[in-house]
Amino acid sequence: MSIKETFFVNGENLLKKIKEIIAEGNVTKISISDKNGKEIMSFPVTLGVVGVVFAPIFAAVGAIAALLTECKITVEKEHKEDEATPPQEEEKENAATEPEEPLL
Repeated sequence: MSIKETFFVNGENLLKKIKEIIAEGNVTKISISDKNGKEIMSFPVTLGVVGVVFAPIFAAVGAIAALLTECKITVEKEHKEDEATPPQEEEKENAATEPEEPLL
């Protein structure tokens, strides 16, 4: 399931906000649009990628920020539903299946 969030920022805060969004870690795609809604830049965000790979992207975002006064950032995030058994229930299940040791 994918969730979209939208942020409105001014040009001087654009790069800072992009770095914050990437640091969150569960982002799959970032799109930058001008205040009229025209998409200027869009890039995928891959999990586990180090900052060196993002250097050219940050340079491009910095150039865009210098040209725009206001912009819109649209972020796509991957939402995973947690279906794991809570730890307390696992402990109860394990305790019930372990054989008791005979008393000597």
